[in-house]
Amino acid sequence: MSALVEIRGLYKSYWRGASEVPVLSDLSLDIAAGEFVALMGPSGSGKTTLLNLIAGLDRPTRGSLRIDGRELADFAEPELDRWRNRRVGFIFQFYNLIPVLSAFENVEIPLLISDHGAGERRDRCEAALRIVGLAHRQDHRPGELSGGEQQRVAIARALVNDPLLVLADEPTGDLDSENAEEVLSLMALLNRQAGTTFVMVTHDPRAAARARRIVQLEKGRLAETP
Repeated sequence: MSALVEIRGLYKSYWRGASEVPVLSDLSLDIAAGEFVALMGPSGSGKTTLLNLIAGLDRPTRGSLRIDGRELADFAEPELDRWRNRRVGFIFQFYNLIPVLSAFENVEIPLLISDHGAGERRDRCEAALRIVGLAHRQDHRPGELSGGEQQRVAIARALVNDPLLVLADEPTGDLDSENAEEVLSLMALLNRQAGTTFVMVTHDPRAAARARRIVQLEKGRLAETP
């Protein structure tokens, strides 16, 4: 069976003036459906660049990146935008919630450019908020929620479209240890019980320990830890 994410010979570089700066070099990696993978490495090792490539937010310089059998390079930009909205959930370090919207309205955002009617959007948002334990807080705005609650709203938003995979960039980086543990426990539970596929960038070994597999980046290359 093919992996959900298949990366082969991936290169990514940027130009700084007349100089080409390599970030990822000849990188190959498989991620199976239902995995919880932590990407670790020092600053500048390419963790977030790799996450952005998997998300289709950036394009590789060369190499192959297939998700669910589809080569991302084959998508035109409008098609890629639609695919990303339907198939990829995002969890960010600083939540990226809109302050003037309620928790429900923040969760609903990915659905507003979908074909779902108002009734189905409501059902999906309510279900996602129940999953993260915040059904009773759906009418509260972010400023009325704790940091941990805001990140749980962000997780609900990531799940609301029933994505193929959820990408998390330092999801506990702005949380105290208690709230970080709560968020990581929720992610691990979703992975274990619902089979949600997570790829998480983190610099925190305690966060990485909650994943099922840790992959280390060093100078743009990957080496799995034992």
